[in-house]
Amino acid sequence: MTQRPDQAEEWSLRRLLTDVVGSGPKSAEDMTRRQARAALRRILDGDPDPTTLGAFWLANRWKRNTPEELAAFVDVMREESVVVAEPDCDPVDCGANYDGKHTSALLGVAAGLVAAAAGTPVVVHSGDRVPTQEATAYKHVLDALDVRTDLDPAESAEMVDAVGFGFYYQPRFNPAVHALVDRRREMGVRTFVNTIETLANPANASVHLGSFYHLAFAERIVDTLRDLDSYAVDRVLMFQGLEGYDDVRPGSTVLAEWDGGDLGDDEIETAEFGMDFDREALAVDDVATDSAAITEDVLAGERDDHFADAVALNAALRLYAADDVRHLDDGIAVAREAIDDGSAADRLAALRDF
Repeated sequence: MTQRPDQAEEWSLRRLLTDVVGSGPKSAEDMTRRQARAALRRILDGDPDPTTLGAFWLANRWKRNTPEELAAFVDVMREESVVVAEPDCDPVDCGANYDGKHTSALLGVAAGLVAAAAGTPVVVHSGDRVPTQEATAYKHVLDALDVRTDLDPAESAEMVDAVGFGFYYQPRFNPAVHALVDRRREMGVRTFVNTIETLANPANASVHLGSFYHLAFAERIVDTLRDLDSYAVDRVLMFQGLEGYDDVRPGSTVLAEWDGGDLGDDEIETAEFGMDFDREALAVDDVATDSAAITEDVLAGERDDHFADAVALNAALRLYAADDVRHLDDGIAVAREAIDDGSAADRLAALRDF
């Protein structure tokens, strides 16, 4: 397919669907960067009708987006929607799936506060019952802890600097993507929006921590981050997360690491780091309420069980992502010390007081 360099800007979303991504399993093509940029601009502007938009999303799901397409989507999202508010510190950006968890404890708040107590600032971000799962995300655990979550981006940046842990709320920092929630709900399946919203990076962090089901997805995310024009990261750490979230699943787990060169991957046995139990042991009845209670108890030093072990390991992953420790076992020791000396509980108190 040949076209003038500026022609992609003239194409409607319907034409990109019929002539490029949705033309059939054998003839569908990948979009150029300019085409992908034009497509997301039209989506964020509310231009396409619901049928066209749904078909476009579904065609991209079947085709699978390339890193170049995803990078173009992220760049346009950052240009057109994301309100960036940088804290003075440089935190680890935790890009968990916004659609949340159904059955296992969400340990990222506890792990982030422990990391903050140990000197590694952490940023998390989420929406509120985001499709397709519409399950429990960071906001809901923080709400259960009586932490303010309806913050404008500048307040979120202040929270990071004041506490060492900060939350950015999607409707406030990424309003155009948030406005798509009803159409995404009608789709009933995940779209590329589920991927790019996790890469919004509202704090302009230089380190990204995320999760994956398969190593190929981690490779695609690293290639996407390499290809961005809107921001740069120096280091990426991704692992197989529990329910796809950013707390590591117990057992034999793949860890992918990138710091500017080739993507490296290794397999870790979480039992070697104090997680000698299976994922069912981290199941809870009410993810938001129970995760909040676990967070309080672990940070207060009132639990010495598998949840405490899991929090220590996930805090260590954040310390390791920031390159503040050289090995995970060193990170676990630092994390346990931050709990034992009361520093982690102090960070939770500061978060509540913010």
